[in-house]
Amino acid sequence: MNSETKNCQNCKNQFTIEPEDFNFYEKIKVPPPTFCPECRSQRRMLWRNERSLYRAACGLCGKNIVSMYDPKDHIGIYCDECWWSDKWDPMEYGISYDFGESFFSQWKKLFDNVPHIQLWKFRNIDCDYINYATDDKNCYLSYSAVGCEDTSYSYAVDKSQNILDSEFVDQSSWCYENLDSRNNYRGVFLMSSENCLDSFFLFDCANCQNCFMSSNLRNKKYVFRNSQYSKQEYETEIKKISTGSAKDFNALRSEFEAMKKKTAPHRFAQIINAPNSSGDHIENSKNIFRSFAIHDSENLRYAIRVGRGKDSGDIYGAVYTELAYESVAPSFRGSDAQFAMTNLSSRGIRYSAFCASSSDLFGCVGMRSKQYCILNKQYTKEEYEELAPRIMAHMNDMSYVDKMGRTYKYGEFFPPELSPYPYNETIAQEYFPLSKKDISALGYKWKDQELKRYTATKLPEQLPDNIQDVDDSILNEVIRCKHDQSCDEQCTQAFKITPDELQFYRKMNLPIPALCPNCRHYDRLRRRNPLKLWHRACHCAGEKSENSVYTNTGTHPSHAKGKHCSNEFETSYAPDRPEIVYCEQCYQSEVA
Repeated sequence: MNSETKNCQNCKNQFTIEPEDFNFYEKIKVPPPTFCPECRSQRRMLWRNERSLYRAACGLCGKNIVSMYDPKDHIGIYCDECWWSDKWDPMEYGISYDFGESFFSQWKKLFDNVPHIQLWKFRNIDCDYINYATDDKNCYLSYSAVGCEDTSYSYAVDKSQNILDSEFVDQSSWCYENLDSRNNYRGVFLMSSENCLDSFFLFDCANCQNCFMSSNLRNKKYVFRNSQYSKQEYETEIKKISTGSAKDFNALRSEFEAMKKKTAPHRFAQIINAPNSSGDHIENSKNIFRSFAIHDSENLRYAIRVGRGKDSGDIYGAVYTELAYESVAPSFRGSDAQFAMTNLSSRGIRYSAFCASSSDLFGCVGMRSKQYCILNKQYTKEEYEELAPRIMAHMNDMSYVDKMGRTYKYGEFFPPELSPYPYNETIAQEYFPLSKKDISALGYKWKDQELKRYTATKLPEQLPDNIQDVDDSILNEVIRCKHDQSCDEQCTQAFKITPDELQFYRKMNLPIPALCPNCRHYDRLRRRNPLKLWHRACHCAGEKSENSVYTNTGTHPSHAKGKHCSNEFETSYAPDRPEIVYCEQCYQSEVA
């Protein structure tokens, strides 16, 4: 089958459906999409609110809880204990399918009526303020965290301990402001680095120890600002560095960003041990197409944050999942999940959300250990297999049309206007940031931030510059965020320092932050590349980089000596970015 070019229903831009896409759609028996890959991803993310938390009361036991739903939206919310208990039955909300009404209209009624769990988290200890997390202990304001301990203000962290203000980190300990890194210990501002120890401000380094403000290192010790020192020389120089001073630390951050952007060659994509793959941050995988943050997976297309996945496409947030399509957290340890949201250990589910240990569900919400159900109503196997195809056909005959005129037939994910969350409180705003005007123009919901009325006892400029001058009284202070809600980053306006956090800053010799956790999170997001690819050419111009800033040190067999490299690639570095971007061959010649 040949590739086809179509116009996206949403952004109106052209996109291409590749022959491999058609093969996948035929395998799982779904029609081709009418939204482009980027708009499909954005649409799924509109259904996932991770970090906008509200105080609420359990609708069953009355206990005060923290919830991802705003109680002002009048959504039924149960605490974890009640939601998983036998005190209520999701089947009581079941409805018979009405062929005189669109499927999505009926599903929305069911979704609004069934009580929702306060947060999506399991088997955690002392972790009241985390979401989309499991097997964690003593974690605070962290999201998409798995198997972590003593981790705060972090996102997408797995199997790590004592982590603060970090994102996309795996199997690390005592790390601060780490991005896209793994297996590090006592590291501050490590980006795209692994197996590093007692190091500060490293970019793209591996197997390094006691290194400072350097890039592209391999198997090094005592490197200071990209120059090799003896152990004694390094220790002499590092003693001159004051990481505990906010003024000095911010100057080091600026130096690091300048070094990373202007002088270090960048691998066109972080694709390691992943043959036949495109995207970024892909490891130990194969046959991955235009995907991001993938490990130990195979045969994925248009996927984001997937571990140990197989034969799936258009998914976000999946672990041990196969044959999933157009879903967000389709089914942890599940299979054959299509148009699904946040399910556990389920298979054969379509258009279902918050279901667990179930199979053969269509349009269900909150079901547990059930089979052959449609809109939370029980059917026999024979009835289910006769009715489900009829509903699919009906979704095409009486399709749902949203207020912007977008049509949703069978094969489309849930319409954004049905989401309980405003756009700017979901991860869609984090990965595809839009202004209020643009969000409204697309027909998505926006929520104006409620002006906080916290009485700050300490302004950011009043914070002690050095952590050595901070005493325990800081734990009683309400600190005004430097942004003071002047941004669109879910600024909390004020924040407090926790005892564990203060102990961390003291142990690591780091200053007290001047921004609230949400503003710090968005600052880190800006330092990561977008979930998008551009076609570009290698920046290697022979003896130097194209901008003449970096002088090559290795032999480049991919092109003649002194000649510009002719290799081209797909990369998440946009053409207007200042970084020096090398193809795999030129990068390996310089860095490996």
